[in-house]
Amino acid sequence: MIELLGWVPFLPFLGFLILAIAGERLSRRLIPWIGAGSVGISALLTALIGAQFLKGAMPPYRLALGSWMAVDNLSVPFGFYLDPLSMTMLFVVTGVGFLIHVYSAEFMESDPGYARFFAYMNLFVSAMLVLVLADNLVLLYLGWEGVGLGSYLLIGFWYEDPNNGYAARKAFVMTRAGDTSMAIGLFLLFTQLHTFDIQSVMTQATNLWTPGTVLPVAAAALLLGGAVGKSAQLPLQSWLPDAMAGPTPVSALIHAATMVTAGVYLIARTHALFMLAPSVQFAVAVIGAVTLLMAGCSALAQTDIKRILAYSTISQIGYMFLALGVGAWSAAIFHLLTHAFFKALLFLAAGAVILCFHHEHNIFRMGGLRKSMPLAFLSFMIGSAALSGLPFTSGYYSKHEILLAAFEVSPVLWTAGCLGALITGIYSFRLVFVAFFGPQHAQVEKSPGWRMSAPLLLLCILALAGAMLEIPLASVFSALAADENLHELNTVSAITVAAPFIGVLIAGLFYLTGAFSTQRLESLVWIRQIQRFFFSGWGMDAFYNILLVRPFKTIARLNKNDAVDSIYSATAFLSLMFHRLFSSLQTGQVRWYASSMVLGTIVIIAIGWLS
Repeated sequence: MIELLGWVPFLPFLGFLILAIAGERLSRRLIPWIGAGSVGISALLTALIGAQFLKGAMPPYRLALGSWMAVDNLSVPFGFYLDPLSMTMLFVVTGVGFLIHVYSAEFMESDPGYARFFAYMNLFVSAMLVLVLADNLVLLYLGWEGVGLGSYLLIGFWYEDPNNGYAARKAFVMTRAGDTSMAIGLFLLFTQLHTFDIQSVMTQATNLWTPGTVLPVAAAALLLGGAVGKSAQLPLQSWLPDAMAGPTPVSALIHAATMVTAGVYLIARTHALFMLAPSVQFAVAVIGAVTLLMAGCSALAQTDIKRILAYSTISQIGYMFLALGVGAWSAAIFHLLTHAFFKALLFLAAGAVILCFHHEHNIFRMGGLRKSMPLAFLSFMIGSAALSGLPFTSGYYSKHEILLAAFEVSPVLWTAGCLGALITGIYSFRLVFVAFFGPQHAQVEKSPGWRMSAPLLLLCILALAGAMLEIPLASVFSALAADENLHELNTVSAITVAAPFIGVLIAGLFYLTGAFSTQRLESLVWIRQIQRFFFSGWGMDAFYNILLVRPFKTIARLNKNDAVDSIYSATAFLSLMFHRLFSSLQTGQVRWYASSMVLGTIVIIAIGWLS
């Protein structure tokens, strides 16, 4: 069965080709069978391969696909590499991706771009599968760029609205900045280690490079640049909230199962390199800690249901970076797994609310939906509990591991993580209490059908019990297997568990019981200023606008006629003038030519005589 590994990414790509070429001629009933069906078969193959792979405790498996080049003695092969880390990512991408595709079959049913939507979704999933299965850096980068292309197409799916096109371009440009850094890092690794094979690169780097020296630090820092771009971490995080311009299933796919986890996967896959660069690895932890706090504070000020969840994604990826930075590699991937379940659940539940409730996004215009939309209410309660890290949910176990690991390295990082957990409890249950409790402002237009309801129910189960699916990663991160046996200090553990409960309590006092008035708090000038600052995402867009966008636009305006063209225009003008000058000398008169020769001879003799 494991020999069929190559079909896992190929089937979604085949679905993309069929829908892209013949989608407009296919019936609307057949389109989701191709789009969702191709991903579903990949998910089934992944389950069968995973059962065989994990049951037999098999060593890493390589599937040779071909060769980039073969010249004389030089051969650069490429293929797929399956180990517990890539197996975990396969489960996430195909499993959660399939549920999102099934949900999309109903959510996008009335959209005129139905076939185009599934074509883009299949391309995106295929690229992500190539990324996580690649056995060499070139193939990984191919999947990495394919994910970027897919995200651009999906975010700007409703391109008729200029704002959606802007959001797509913003995501594309900001992630390209990180991708450029990553590409330079790959060039550095190849020129120094003379191989693109990931496992060989890590082995040679460990054997040849001394920890803390220039080469591993530079390579790790450049790869980190790519990771922060794709995973929307400081300072390249501001593209992700605007990516909400795409349809809600796109938000679920990008923010839960695929694109934003690519940076986490990259660092985990190249963890041996980051261990050789302790300063860069610590920077990963600091970036994660700062980002999770910044994004959490921004989520507190949002009113759009999808933007709240978008900022929560940035925050949760921050927890994964924090885990990677403190060396808790397994805990980071564990949280990646559980986050895929509860964040997909939250986004899909938000999509059900938006679709069935007048396409409303503002939570303060909702209210009382727990009775009219019980499944969405149940989904938000379970998803928000897992997001906050409340006990008996999948999010509790993964986040608890991260925070305890952070305390072992730095109490400051642990404090930041606990504060982030408290803030998460506030903004996640603020959303629940405002949207699902209190008076209902309008009637629900319709109820979701089974294609939307079934994925929500399955994700509810996974958000609660998904921690049981943790895949043993000791063979991948053998050097740090000890991070699974952390010393759980009673006081530290108690504070870690209590932090989200305090956040939920604060949210309840303000938005459920009304014991404290938000209006009275917002009447303070300095509170309103802080709120506006958080609402703007800490002014990151304004900062980039001043630092980069405005200067670029000014230069473009001044150079609208293209100064470089002036050089070529001048060259053409001089050529024309010389042509006219010399052509005027070609009279066709022999006496003129003879006179010119005599004059030239006299000049040459005079020069020779004078010298």
